[in-house]
Amino acid sequence: MRLLQAGQSLAMPRSRPMPVIGSRCHELRIQDEKQTWRIIYRVDADAVVFADVFAKTTQTTPSAVIKNGQRRLSAYDAAMKG
Repeated sequence: MRLLQAGQSLAMPRSRPMPVIGSRCHELRIQDEKQTWRIIYRVDADAVVFADVFAKTTQTTPSAVIKNGQRRLSAYDAAMKG
């Protein structure tokens, strides 16, 4: 997170693009002792916006995570405009 906040880009294997959620969206990969986690985020000019955090249990990103990320980022964008 600190690297993102400092303006650095992350790439594989730490982070991968998630254009299905939106432009500038990525999936950060975090492994702890017992669980694999994913953080869906978007890098804006003035912020790193977090759309979702979930435990990774399958090869694919669950459709609910994709839909929630899209909805949350749309709501964020609307709130920032108005």
